[in-house]
Amino acid sequence: MSGLGRVYSVGLNAFAADMIEIQANISSGLPGVTISGNVDASLREAKERVRAAISNSELKFPGTKVTIALAPASLPKIGPGFDVAMAIAVLLASREVSPTKLEGTVMLGELALDGRLRPVRGVLPRLLAARDAGFERAVVPIGNVAEATLVSGLDVGGAQSLSDVVRWLAGDVVLDTVDGERAEIPEPTIPDMADVSGQAAARRALEIAAAGAHHLMMTGPPGIGKTMLASRLPGILPPLAPEEALEVTAIHSIAGTLPAHHPLITSPPFVAPHHSAGITALLGGGTGMARPGSVSRAHRGILFLDECAEMGPKVLDSLRQPLEEGEVRISRRDGTAVYPARFQLVLAANPCPCAPVHDVDCICTSIQRRRYLGRLSGPLMDRIDLRVPMEPPANNALMTEAGEASAIVAERVGAAREAAKQRWSTDGWLTNAEVPGNALRQRYRPPLAALRPLEQALRHGRITARGADRALRVAWTITDLRGGDEPGEDDVVSALMYRDRGGRA
Repeated sequence: MSGLGRVYSVGLNAFAADMIEIQANISSGLPGVTISGNVDASLREAKERVRAAISNSELKFPGTKVTIALAPASLPKIGPGFDVAMAIAVLLASREVSPTKLEGTVMLGELALDGRLRPVRGVLPRLLAARDAGFERAVVPIGNVAEATLVSGLDVGGAQSLSDVVRWLAGDVVLDTVDGERAEIPEPTIPDMADVSGQAAARRALEIAAAGAHHLMMTGPPGIGKTMLASRLPGILPPLAPEEALEVTAIHSIAGTLPAHHPLITSPPFVAPHHSAGITALLGGGTGMARPGSVSRAHRGILFLDECAEMGPKVLDSLRQPLEEGEVRISRRDGTAVYPARFQLVLAANPCPCAPVHDVDCICTSIQRRRYLGRLSGPLMDRIDLRVPMEPPANNALMTEAGEASAIVAERVGAAREAAKQRWSTDGWLTNAEVPGNALRQRYRPPLAALRPLEQALRHGRITARGADRALRVAWTITDLRGGDEPGEDDVVSALMYRDRGGRA
């Protein structure tokens, strides 16, 4: 007996998805299965999963030589997501199934030995690529069906087992589009800004940071509210636009951190790695092709580094490239992975190692204090737009002061963001933080009187050229929050004050 079966699937290398043609050939020779096409270890082991799944689904596995090729061979194939497509290709070659519905169909999924389909990572970016390539249908594990149905223009079916796929090909069943085993779970509630008492300066800085997507650093003694404020930042940010939501969801799907009960991420993500995290955890990595790290999982959201002065200088400096370019590039054995990483960085640090409640009680020497915050290099701090020192609130502030609710602050932030979006719409920028410096200094140059404080700061060496551009961005955000048309001298002075306060200059 001889035969040839052809099925299509989608491969994922970092953030890039490619169509993969899977061919199975049955020929005379000693019984055995050979898989070729630049595959990794999990795919080389797939022959045992495919054989067992076919046999345990009461189907016949060929008793002769079986060759499975994944093309193009030049692309590395990673992960077990090709199992279902390989099994159907083998069954097609042995004439166990009909090819009628395979035209224009892609198949994804890992096979258990008993024939069940296990969910796989990266379904959303794979199916987006399949739709763009002209495919009309997709068969996925039932555990991925909620994520798969986010792709419009593609007929998606979820299968529990290989038997379901075979019966669908025969026209006996219709594949599900809803996973009935997963109950809807409410999204976690974001803490409210009204819980924060006092700290008016820090609250104002947080509002400016949210309105312009600026990077922020808060310094102060422990227990003063740095983490409390940072955790409330997502509650005053506007929801993600539809295209941003799909992009963020795709990254979390690849990383394996996508909530099964809420497949579409519509709120800016909040990622807070531990201060002991290394460069690989922060930027991404791993063997073969690199996986996304914290900076990519925080794309279009917040990356919060608490106790940042406890992190290694090399780890902190590794943030400079993604902060500047909005993406991260990681080279590994199987190639260079490029992931989006346009995040909002929020840093929090104690002023010194001993970190007393009151600064007068500090027992650290001046050299120790300088070395502690000195782990944050000058080039990194030059990329931080807002620096805020925080002091303990007055005794009666905790009992009497009630801050504004997140909903009130979010309304102002939303209005400021909309003003910025309208202003930069012809250039495609969404926030003030994205505007290049040359555009700020030429096409959208504020009046000369407003720029005078900036020129003086440059002349006296208080800021760098990069710092001047960032101060201009903050000045535009302050203008948007007050409803102005262009920055005035007071707006520029306020922006410069945020660069002179807190942390290193």
